[in-house]
Amino acid sequence: MTATDPTSDHVEPTGRRAQLRAHFAGRRLRLGTRRSALAMAQSGMVADQLRAQVGCEVDLIPIVTAGDRSAAEISQIGGTGVFVSALRDALLAQEIDLAVHSLKDLPTATPSGLVLAAVPPREDTRDVLVSPSGRRLRELGRGARVATGSPRRAAQLRALRLDLDVVPIRGNVDTRIKKAIDGEVDAVVLAYAGLARLDRLDAVTEVIDPQVMLPAPGQGALAIECGGGGGLALAGPGRVLVGVPMTEREGANREIQGVTAPWRASAGSTGGQTWPDHGQPVDGALAELLRFVLDDASSSIAVRAERAFLAAIEAGCTAPVGALAVAQPAPVADAGLVGAGSVATAGDASPAGRLRLRAVVAAPDGSTVLRRDVTGSAVDPEALGQRLADDMLSAGAHSLMGTS
Repeated sequence: MTATDPTSDHVEPTGRRAQLRAHFAGRRLRLGTRRSALAMAQSGMVADQLRAQVGCEVDLIPIVTAGDRSAAEISQIGGTGVFVSALRDALLAQEIDLAVHSLKDLPTATPSGLVLAAVPPREDTRDVLVSPSGRRLRELGRGARVATGSPRRAAQLRALRLDLDVVPIRGNVDTRIKKAIDGEVDAVVLAYAGLARLDRLDAVTEVIDPQVMLPAPGQGALAIECGGGGGLALAGPGRVLVGVPMTEREGANREIQGVTAPWRASAGSTGGQTWPDHGQPVDGALAELLRFVLDDASSSIAVRAERAFLAAIEAGCTAPVGALAVAQPAPVADAGLVGAGSVATAGDASPAGRLRLRAVVAAPDGSTVLRRDVTGSAVDPEALGQRLADDMLSAGAHSLMGTS
């Protein structure tokens, strides 16, 4: 992350960043994680970054979630949140200091007392096919058994190939791949990001283009949550963790965990993270540290648009819904808004930058698929998500999901 948040006119307080690092250097943080190999690998990456950049100790605290205890389909054991609720309970009970989630598993509403503090740089968002026969999706024979644990993938597979036998599957990445190798199924569909983080890309037969299968909102991204205590109170959509300088009096009177905080949150600013809570207290110093050290502005902006769409369409993370936001260059005519002599790139998330947000809602049996996209300013990704959701709902998305 650079010294300037590309979505804000304010320069990040580098002195504050050094102050936070000094405050946490040598301290021990408890990082909560699921026990799966993928979750441990993801959490280990975050822990390594904190150790290297902050100089703190980080202990991984494995926690078993409801989704880990059951072999049933996700929709049968509670759907949204089954992989995160135990971690959130541990945060609220102050048994851990921060938690790492796969962002696509994270419900769009954050409980009071918690904050989504950072979204690290996102991995490849696409889905992949693993087929021991070496056949690509279009080459699989009629009646081929293709396994997935995702209703989103299942619906899009059925829409693409009605002749496929799409079957449910549970288990970790290695278990799913083994079922294909052992011939229980002809192929499995998984997330590229998970295989990359486990160094298993050698198993991939085909990387599926998003034009064929849109990923889940937040796919490929991690979410870093931390929990409450006294300190900084933040609330509402569009509120940010770090924004404009405090007044001299505010700075003199505010201490967070013994660290003077010369910056305050700014409602309505475009930098930082957002969440849909109302008045939650958060541990401001830890949340700030995590944002400075781990957050990637471009990744954060993209997933904010996707999650806003998911929240507005009132679909959980197990619904047959896909969404993907991609940054686009600023129009040439707007180049002057980016800065004299500068050129906006595809990763630009400045006020002049734009996002293209695509979404799909499908009937579970694949009989009907609704696709829409919208492009707009990256300044307010939540508004872009809301716009696309309104369009989808007007076109009958709820009836496709069976929620009308």
